[in-house]
Amino acid sequence: MALSHDQILDLVKATQKELGRMKWTEIATDLSHYEVLPKMLKKDRVQFETGEGLQRNVMTEESGAAKHVGLYNVDDVNVSDVLQNIDVPFRHTTTNYAFDRREKAMNGGAEQIVDLIRVRRADSMISLAVLLESTFWSKPTDSTDKVTPFGLFYWIVQNASEGFNGGNPAGFSSGAGNLSSTTFPRWANYTNSYAASGGVSKTDLIKKLRKAHRKTDFRSPVDIPDYRTGRGQNYRLYVNESTISDMEDVGEGQNENLGRDLAPMDGTIAFRRNPVVYIPKLDDETNNPVFLVNWSVFNIFFLRGEHLREEGPDKVASQHNVYQVHVDLTWNTLCTNRRRLGVIYAA
Repeated sequence: MALSHDQILDLVKATQKELGRMKWTEIATDLSHYEVLPKMLKKDRVQFETGEGLQRNVMTEESGAAKHVGLYNVDDVNVSDVLQNIDVPFRHTTTNYAFDRREKAMNGGAEQIVDLIRVRRADSMISLAVLLESTFWSKPTDSTDKVTPFGLFYWIVQNASEGFNGGNPAGFSSGAGNLSSTTFPRWANYTNSYAASGGVSKTDLIKKLRKAHRKTDFRSPVDIPDYRTGRGQNYRLYVNESTISDMEDVGEGQNENLGRDLAPMDGTIAFRRNPVVYIPKLDDETNNPVFLVNWSVFNIFFLRGEHLREEGPDKVASQHNVYQVHVDLTWNTLCTNRRRLGVIYAA
C-alpha cells in the first residue's frame, strides 16, 4: 500500500523520536572522536547573536592619564581613543538527506523505512561532524574566502619565538577579526617552541607550558564589563597522539603508586588541573603543537534561530516521489582576547 504525504511526514517525525530495534555498526569515518560538534550540540556552551555578524570592543591601549602632581597643579586632561573593534561575519553550513516514498515497498516491513531514514539522517550528521572538525582545526586560505568559517588556526598563529608573537594569520593582512596585530601588538597570541629531538620533558616543554600559562593569565586591575564567561573546564590543552603519549609517559614516571593498572595515566592527563585533550585531526600536524585554549574568551556563536535548524521532510519540486530534509547552521568562531590563547610546537 502506498504511503500518503501526511503518513510519510508522521513516519519521519516518529523516526526521530523512536529509533527502533534495528542496529548497525558505523565505520564510515577515520577519526576516533570529535571535539567540535558535541560542543555545538550543547546550547549552554555556545552563544547566540543576531545581525550579519559580531562586533566586539577591545581596549588596546591605556591613555596614560595618571600622573604625580604638586599642590595647585594646573589640570591637563587629554581624552584618548583606546577602543578598537573586532569584526567577525557569519558563515553558513548545511547537511541534508533524502528518500523516495517507494523505498518502503522495496525494503518491505513496517520497520525497514524507519531504519532507512535513521541511517540517512545519521549519515548526514556524521558528514557534518567530519566537516566541522576539519574546519575548526584549520583556517580559511586567505581573506578572499567568504564561505569558510574561521578555525582555531585563524586565531592562534604559530611562531618559534617566545612571547606574544602570534600575529596576523597568513593571508589576512588586516588581522584576525579585522584588527591587525602589526598596528596593535597586544592583539597577538602567545608562542614558543620546544626541542623536537627531546620530545616531552619536564625541563623543556612542561616548563615552557608553565610559563605560557602564567603569561597568558591576564587579569584587569579594575572591574570591567568584559566578555569572559567562566573558568575551570573552560581551559583546555589540545594535542596530537605523539604528544599525549609522551605526556602519559611523563605522568607515569612521576607517580609512585601506579598499582596494577598497566596504563594508569590514559584519559586522565591534566596540566594544572586543566584537561589535556587528544585531537585526532592534530595528527596531521607534524610539528606536534600544544594549543592552550581558554574557552572563556574563545567561543562558537550562532545566528539566533539557526542552531542546527532541521526542516522537512519536504517534497522535491522536480521529483514528486522524493522527500528531503535539511539541517542548517549559521555560525563562526570568535576570540575576544588573543593574549589568553597560546601555542608551543616542536622545532
